[in-house]
Amino acid sequence: MDKKAIIRHLETIATYMELRGDSAYRIAAYRKAANGIERDKRSVDEIEKWTALNGVGEKTTTVIEEFLQTGQTKLLTDLKKEVPVGLIPLLQLPGIGGEKLAKLHKELGIIDVQTLQRACEEGKVQALDGFGVKTEENLLAALKQAMGTRERHPFAYARPIAEHILQKLREFPAVQRAEVAGSFRRVQETVKDLDFIVETDEPEEVRDWIVNWEEIVGVIAKGTTKVSVRWMDEHELSIDVRLAEPAVFATTLHHFTGSKDHNVRMRQLAKQRGEKISEYGVTDDETNRVTTFSNEQAFYHHFHLPWFPPELRETGEEIDHSKRIHDVISIEDIRGDLHMHTAWSDGAHTIEEMIEACRRKEYEVMAITDHSRSLVIAGGLSIDNLLRQHEEIVKLRETYRDITILSGVEMDILADGALDYPDEVLRELDWIIGSIHSHFHQSKELITRRFQAACENPYVKMIAHPSGRKIGIRDGYHFDIENFLEIAHKTGTAVECNANPNRFDLRSDWLQKAVSKGVPIVINTDAHNQKELDNMTYGVSQAKKGWVPKTSVLNTWSVQQILQLKT
Repeated sequence: MDKKAIIRHLETIATYMELRGDSAYRIAAYRKAANGIERDKRSVDEIEKWTALNGVGEKTTTVIEEFLQTGQTKLLTDLKKEVPVGLIPLLQLPGIGGEKLAKLHKELGIIDVQTLQRACEEGKVQALDGFGVKTEENLLAALKQAMGTRERHPFAYARPIAEHILQKLREFPAVQRAEVAGSFRRVQETVKDLDFIVETDEPEEVRDWIVNWEEIVGVIAKGTTKVSVRWMDEHELSIDVRLAEPAVFATTLHHFTGSKDHNVRMRQLAKQRGEKISEYGVTDDETNRVTTFSNEQAFYHHFHLPWFPPELRETGEEIDHSKRIHDVISIEDIRGDLHMHTAWSDGAHTIEEMIEACRRKEYEVMAITDHSRSLVIAGGLSIDNLLRQHEEIVKLRETYRDITILSGVEMDILADGALDYPDEVLRELDWIIGSIHSHFHQSKELITRRFQAACENPYVKMIAHPSGRKIGIRDGYHFDIENFLEIAHKTGTAVECNANPNRFDLRSDWLQKAVSKGVPIVINTDAHNQKELDNMTYGVSQAKKGWVPKTSVLNTWSVQQILQLKT
């Protein structure tokens, strides 16, 4: 077990205690313990006595030892029974922490989204000490946004469900092939439901197996070609599984992948050839002969077209630009990842562990970019710690000669446009990222000026997750995207396509603007653990949606070219 898991567990206990209304002393004890463990640079195995750490007492040690032995604690289990489950999602709302939420729960009986929205609409929240009219207005706006997206769910929310179901389908003996379809396969930012296509010779057996899954809470419909169920999650996500004979699997997958506009455009092409397209194949108008295909590539080849990645199948206009497909970025083009975090700040793994994970991906280059000192909540590095980390990376280069390890930092762009470290520190590093993590409510002009200040600094190579959005949680801040991209182009600063499915930032249409202005794009995972490095595929998918050519993506360049940026 790594230290980050212990820290998260202690902080979760503190949050639940806060929501329950425990004393400030008890809450602070667990937060102090978490901070003490985080500040100590030793691994779990190297710590002999937990009480020797600053802020860790006897009671906290007992909790830590129970967690190390069992992976859970009775304390947190009991707390979860006492705190209404509907309060936890409210912590994601901007401006709401545990203390304020506890006050809302205690004084207004708030237990979930609906009760909080009602209290805001009735003007009850503004009457509480520490809230006010503006807070109530901001809360109501955030709640309405969250409620408005409930019919569609963020890709990041649906992903673990989709992956679990796909694995489950593929392991069943009567299933020959299975793929996810619909908007999820096209890597849309949000999905309404999940669609799967199953190839099978035994549809009834597969159908009867699916409707008896323990994870479903209801059967909507079941037939010989389609099963619809509701999944056991907080939204009871609708799951549609279409059962296709082997001969029609490819065309069924194409049809239900969509989009509607893409399919319409394909049908228009078929009509010009005297053919009709359906989920069952391509029918000749004169002979009624139906042609089926072994895969989607063969289907597109029938119409003298290249295979279209699902991410590009959106407007139908992509058919007219088929010759450009070969220029668009693919996962095979990626040679490195230039934004990731380690246990030095808020990551879960050591530098060495992240290096090993990147080596397994056969990357040529990687950048260690932990948070800067102002982001205290994420364990931002003091100047001394940043320089110590730099020294460690320099030493590790001697061990790992098959990959170039860049020493960097994700540095906060402060509210007044100042940068979190002075130039004499920045010049020691290889890869400086500028990011905004605070004061989201500033005007468009102020946010844009903050970006300008960072771009004009000769050491800042890239701006990370430029819009600051989190899909389904917050829209991000307002800034002048046209002006920002002009500044980035003028100063030679790259912009990030953040692969974290919670962000997908920049949006695909903004990526198109960046490419048109000649701004270098960097596709990064912003990984906080080894597993999140796998998100690179989703970043590439987002770049595909923006028709980003591989030549515009900085982490397809050689190490020498990367290091020459802004020199």
